[in-house]
Amino acid sequence: MYRDKKLGWANLLVGIIFIIAAITALRNPEGNIKAIVLIIAITAIAKGIMEIFIRSRLNDLTGFHSKTMTITGVLDIIVGIVLMMNLSAGALVLLYIFALWFIIDAIEGFLTLDIAKYIGGSYYYSTLIINILGLIIGIFLLFSPETSALTIALLLGVNLMLVGIWNIVKAFKQFTY
Repeated sequence: MYRDKKLGWANLLVGIIFIIAAITALRNPEGNIKAIVLIIAITAIAKGIMEIFIRSRLNDLTGFHSKTMTITGVLDIIVGIVLMMNLSAGALVLLYIFALWFIIDAIEGFLTLDIAKYIGGSYYYSTLIINILGLIIGIFLLFSPETSALTIALLLGVNLMLVGIWNIVKAFKQFTY
């Protein structure tokens, strides 16, 4: 295992940024959704820079050229900049994307119920119930942006906290990709 102290410090910095973002999102989940969009924008830019940095270090250390890491890094940076430039539109889009995600996932689940039948009766009925609940929640979130904002804040905060902790642990282990 090759240890790279520069990469360890970068992971530590990204981890701290993610944990600060998580604490901000979790402290006041009812608060301004624009602040959450700003947090997402900042973390997207930080993640994009980190991906490009890691891709460069990976290339230097192994000679492996990852176009995917470069593309996703650049896309993350672009998304972050676009969100920063228009927080209101980002907030509105985020709320509806979150609701549509539940609806589309439930519809996909309904379309694959025939597969669940082959697995077994209890699996079929539990899958059916989960998809019905997902569809109901998605429709509710679509028509109740306040609930959607609260849900996004909580899920975002938990996710950012986990990613932040993962990056800090990784920094102390100083792993490279």
